[in-house]
Amino acid sequence: MSEPRINERIRVPEVRLVGPNGEQVGIVRVEDALRLAEEANLDLVEVAPMAKPPVAKLMDFGKFKYEAAMKAREARKNQVNTVIKEIKLRPKIDPHDYGTKRGHVERFLKAGDKVKVTIMFRGREQSRPELGRRLLERLAQDIADLGYVESAPKQDGRNMIMVIGPTKKKAEAKAEQRRARDRSVAEAAHAANGAEAPVGSEDPAASAAE
Repeated sequence: MSEPRINERIRVPEVRLVGPNGEQVGIVRVEDALRLAEEANLDLVEVAPMAKPPVAKLMDFGKFKYEAAMKAREARKNQVNTVIKEIKLRPKIDPHDYGTKRGHVERFLKAGDKVKVTIMFRGREQSRPELGRRLLERLAQDIADLGYVESAPKQDGRNMIMVIGPTKKKAEAKAEQRRARDRSVAEAAHAANGAEAPVGSEDPAASAAE
């Protein structure tokens, strides 16, 4: 996006002028608007060039650009990319392996990531797709407090796929992790301060009374 025209670069006969605090000044000749800008030690910035007449505002353009750049930078900093993790299961998975895989899914969801769960069929297993569907439905029920089925189970060649979305957004999960980390640091510091308290520092008056 190109920068707006400012000051002498605004080459129109008149503008609809907006004051520095958003007040409507009205339609004025561009020469008068430039004079007002100079008197206020501000810039005349064209904010709506397609309007008839164009709308221009009195502002500190350097400060405006700086604040806009800072907002854009903060927005990029807070932007989180959706990550899709993948877990692969077999239709006849044993209970121990299932528990391990479910633990991975729960960890991913707590971190705010989506999880793509793939059931891999081999040989004769391909004739029993209901085994995979039941397994995926069981998993969805087991993690219902952390995630929801975003994409229902569907056959994809030899595999069956389901996508689970986290109930917590990534930004919320990250903020919660930061708070937990800060609490841990504070508790550790408090415990360390308690351990450093001098031993035998009883009240002198109480000692004398004894």
